[in-house]
Amino acid sequence: MTSGHILLVEDDASLRETLVEVLENKGFSVKSAHCALEALERLASADFDVVLTDVRMPDGDGISLCERIASSFPSVLVIVMTGFGNVETAVAAMRVGAYDFLSKPVRGEVLAVALTQAVNHRRLRDEVKRLRDVDTAASNGELLVSESSVMLETVSLLKRVARTGTNVLITGESGTGKEVLAHTLHDASARRGPFVAINCAAMPEALLESELFGHVRGAFTDARDARLGLFRAAEGGTVLLDEIGDMPLGLQPKLLRFLQERTVRPVGGKSEVPVDVRIVAATNRDLDALVAAGSFREDLYFRLNVVHVPVPPLRARRADVLPLAQRFTLQAAERMSKRVSGITVEAAEKLVAYAWPGNVRELQNCIERAVAITAHDRIVVEDLSDRVLRAAANSIPPAVSSGSDLAPLDVVERRYVEHVLAMVDGNKSKAAKILGIERKTLYRKLDAWKLLTGSNDDE
Repeated sequence: MTSGHILLVEDDASLRETLVEVLENKGFSVKSAHCALEALERLASADFDVVLTDVRMPDGDGISLCERIASSFPSVLVIVMTGFGNVETAVAAMRVGAYDFLSKPVRGEVLAVALTQAVNHRRLRDEVKRLRDVDTAASNGELLVSESSVMLETVSLLKRVARTGTNVLITGESGTGKEVLAHTLHDASARRGPFVAINCAAMPEALLESELFGHVRGAFTDARDARLGLFRAAEGGTVLLDEIGDMPLGLQPKLLRFLQERTVRPVGGKSEVPVDVRIVAATNRDLDALVAAGSFREDLYFRLNVVHVPVPPLRARRADVLPLAQRFTLQAAERMSKRVSGITVEAAEKLVAYAWPGNVRELQNCIERAVAITAHDRIVVEDLSDRVLRAAANSIPPAVSSGSDLAPLDVVERRYVEHVLAMVDGNKSKAAKILGIERKTLYRKLDAWKLLTGSNDDE
């Protein structure tokens, strides 16, 4: 394994050959160029970690080259070699984006160390960006954050069938995250085509047919150009048919035929086109009842319902409310550039007491509103919506089961902390994060309540 890919720019042929030999002996992969133009051509055709360039060149200078590289190839680092003591040149190089500069003559060991540091810096920067992108992508799927056993079982089932090509039916109330689960299924599969989602209830039958199957030019009045259709556009990937229970009855036989034959005939077309896509259907409706009522074809239902993945409502997974709320708090705070890091115990109690009829989507909207209006570093009760507060006021909080159980605030706090610890299986780091307090603060409280144990302290 080489220590990095280096492009050496040096007009002196003898020195260029010597430096190439020195660097290759140090384990670097080295290509060379005798002028700025050749260097830019090499950069356009291959990936380099670092450009090592002299200042003087027949068609320009190292400073101008450094500026061009910073503009056109920003991921590549540049080290400029200058004459001994030429401070002005070094400063000029750094101003236009050079990573480092070296004074000639440069010893082989010094050059190798400088290049190794630059290569490591470039690769570390790329890795940080990659992880940030991964985290961003994960954040888009954080509706799957879960501590509840029922949701963990749902996700487990989803991942077990991910690498198969079978059709999957995801059912659940609105706002439970069915599309996110479908996206997770696609990401966990071996499919490298796109993920395409369409709402079957959002358009009339004729338009929906054209969107799914495509059409040829002149197929109908407004068909001035041919349309590929979503099934063909998603070749090698996954198509989510959201709100499948609302698909027009007249279009259902055509979808059934596609599922059986895996071919598409565009509207107005005469030939069949084979398509390789995975179908995931989702609905908040009772398909069994629709079949019984004659508004949904039984044979289509069986074709779609090869693997059924039910998504539980949020009220059936109360243990997920606070982890989700904490995640949404951090996401919203980052988007709004606000320093909001958590939720107070009192606000968390209100969130847990609420039934969340709008499920995860409602919780996310509630937290986003709270982060937007809060004047504190944590969400407080006053930041929650009136709807949540009214419902919480009319319900019995987790720490109190009857009038005889009314207790001082410190006792209520202790009960709630115990409740959160129970929800996270005693994990104190996770409990502190949900409670929005430092872990040492949690330890101090547990010690005062004589509840401190040494188990499950960390993730």
